[in-house]
Amino acid sequence: MTSATDPLPHPTVTADAPPPAPHRAPPDRAPRWSLPALIAILILAAVLYSWNLSGSGLNSFYSAAVLSGTQSWKAWFFGSLDAGNFLTVDKPPFALMVMGLSCRVFGYGTWQMMLPMILLALATIWIVHASVKRVWGHGAATVAALVLALTPITVAINRDNNPDTLLVFLMAGGAALALRAVHNGRLLPLVGSAVCFGLAFNTKMLQGYIALPAVFAVYLYAAKPGLVKRLVNLLIAGVALAVAGFWWAAAVSLVPADDRPYIGGSTDGTAWDLIMGYNGLGRILGGEGNGGGGGGGGGGFSGTAGIGRLFNDILGGQISWLIPFAAIACAGGLLLRGRAPRTDPTRAALLLWGGWTALHYLTFAMAEGTMHPYYTTALAPGIAALCGGGGVMLLRAFRTDRRWAWVLPAGLAVTAVWAVVLLRRASGWNTWLWPAVAVVMALAIVGLLVFRSATGLRVRLLAASVTAAVVAGVAGPAAYAWSVPSGSGGGMGGTNPTAGPSTGTGFGGGPGGGGAPGGGGGRGDFGGGQLPGGTQQGGQMPGGGNGRTPDGAGEMGGAPPNGSGTGGTAPGGTATGSGTRPGGAGGGFGGGGMGGGASSELIAYLKKHQDGAEWLLAVSSSQSAAQLILSSGEPVISMWGWSGSDNAMTLARLKELVKKGELHYVQVGGGGMGGGPGGGGDVSTEVTEWVQKNGTAVKESEYGATAQSSSSSSSSSESNQSTLYRLDPSDVG
Repeated sequence: MTSATDPLPHPTVTADAPPPAPHRAPPDRAPRWSLPALIAILILAAVLYSWNLSGSGLNSFYSAAVLSGTQSWKAWFFGSLDAGNFLTVDKPPFALMVMGLSCRVFGYGTWQMMLPMILLALATIWIVHASVKRVWGHGAATVAALVLALTPITVAINRDNNPDTLLVFLMAGGAALALRAVHNGRLLPLVGSAVCFGLAFNTKMLQGYIALPAVFAVYLYAAKPGLVKRLVNLLIAGVALAVAGFWWAAAVSLVPADDRPYIGGSTDGTAWDLIMGYNGLGRILGGEGNGGGGGGGGGGFSGTAGIGRLFNDILGGQISWLIPFAAIACAGGLLLRGRAPRTDPTRAALLLWGGWTALHYLTFAMAEGTMHPYYTTALAPGIAALCGGGGVMLLRAFRTDRRWAWVLPAGLAVTAVWAVVLLRRASGWNTWLWPAVAVVMALAIVGLLVFRSATGLRVRLLAASVTAAVVAGVAGPAAYAWSVPSGSGGGMGGTNPTAGPSTGTGFGGGPGGGGAPGGGGGRGDFGGGQLPGGTQQGGQMPGGGNGRTPDGAGEMGGAPPNGSGTGGTAPGGTATGSGTRPGGAGGGFGGGGMGGGASSELIAYLKKHQDGAEWLLAVSSSQSAAQLILSSGEPVISMWGWSGSDNAMTLARLKELVKKGELHYVQVGGGGMGGGPGGGGDVSTEVTEWVQKNGTAVKESEYGATAQSSSSSSSSSESNQSTLYRLDPSDVG
């Protein structure tokens, strides 16, 4: 998995002396092909991440929050779902801030939202390339960049507005800066690394810290300064980490509860509870709105928790292609550097990227809480660096020491065998590919063995064999990756982005869009009710877990909420240049992952009778609220958040909003499975009963519900019906 084009040292590697450090060409003598190769990889990645982007569905949960952030700076700061700042999303807002700023500058739409994320994804490739090049040379860096660019799940998530793209960029930057600090012994790069990881925490909370133990441990062990200086430097970096990581939570805490939105995903409306619960231990142990907690282990999305999870039918084709080779390369590289000095930069890099990969692997494999396939994109930089850097070490050992002559061929053979297994899982999909991979890799291995000691012109044949091995190794991931922009795979866009064909199923769809049990083709909600006019209310998984976590929200569809101002594209692929406001003819929303859509007549009715209220409507779930926000461009309240467990709306709060004239319309009913209105929660039941007793039910005929939506509603069970109620200050006793 490396290139033979860099000059190779030829002294024999012995067990009694450390091998020579890997060759690094001076910056002014970089191979002529190095920069063009990097540019070509970046162009390839840009095509994969952006081709046909306007036709892809984005995550409506985050799309709505970005839109709200363009309408209100307060919503931008808190990460509120609605511009009225009733409830936030269940993540810190850093990714939303980045996308929101782009949309404030360029207008709201798919390209405007995704432009900074695509640029960050390309920057991640550049960072990994530069970091690997500094230790192992240009050939290793090129392979690492190619592996990262073609990782299937990375391609899928980099085309979506989930925060993982920014997360991986920040963590990769933090790791690269830490290695710089190890190499030169300076404090500033270490502090920069800590700041990057702190900002990663403000992107997806504790997930941003998974690799941090390996980063700090490698610095403590391998950095040049003395032990006391290293400890002092780590203490200073720890302060920087805390400041960069907790500034948002601290700022939120300083704002009185009455003046800030309810923090979504928390049990008490605070950021600290969100950190420790839903986005903390809840992800590992289950519970806290994450499902799992023993038995399932979040298996609805990624299969049952266990050490082999990343090789299963759901995740295998997304991330596991080169994990075996990366493990062999890391172990072999560490053995080759076994007697090197403590400060050896090559061993430090192996330990850091190996620790990065191992920590992420174990976390994702054993997590009992919500585990979406696209979380595994965080493994990609580590795998890429090990394949490039460790691979070049195995190649040099293969050429110079007979005892190592079998290791590289064995690693390549394992890679080919596993690729064949993964490709054969996809029944009927590119059936020619797995035989081609097997044949090309076999020929490459033969070429390596034949030309192992080649000199002179025959070195070109060795280089050709290495190139063939690289091509065979990345062919499978490349095919999966290309299926996303080409539309030849079954990935689910914003709902649960994946690459490649369908090889597994899960709630909300497994790779390839396998539908959830009881929900066709990527719905993944169970028993959700219906809004008047046809909007599907999000349901929940059997067993109390939420049917879709916000990370897997439905795709946005329908007209954009910004009229003709942007000339861009809405985050569901709808052109914004027509000048049609949502709620106008042909407006509405639907066709996305939520199933169904609110009629344009209903949106128009609510706007006409809004009577100066700040919020257009209050609904039970964030799923419904997000799509209503995107359809109407108006603030909509999600009363109980994503899973129905947020205590955002209380009876006292509702009465206050109604009495002040800030809210007139509430949708209740359509119980679903726990939580939400009618779902059995004490607070929601109290609110529902009060609304039904004091509000005035709005007949569907008043807002011109179509016969189709009426028929759809009548076909639902009575318990899943929902009703629109009008409330006025006079209704508050």
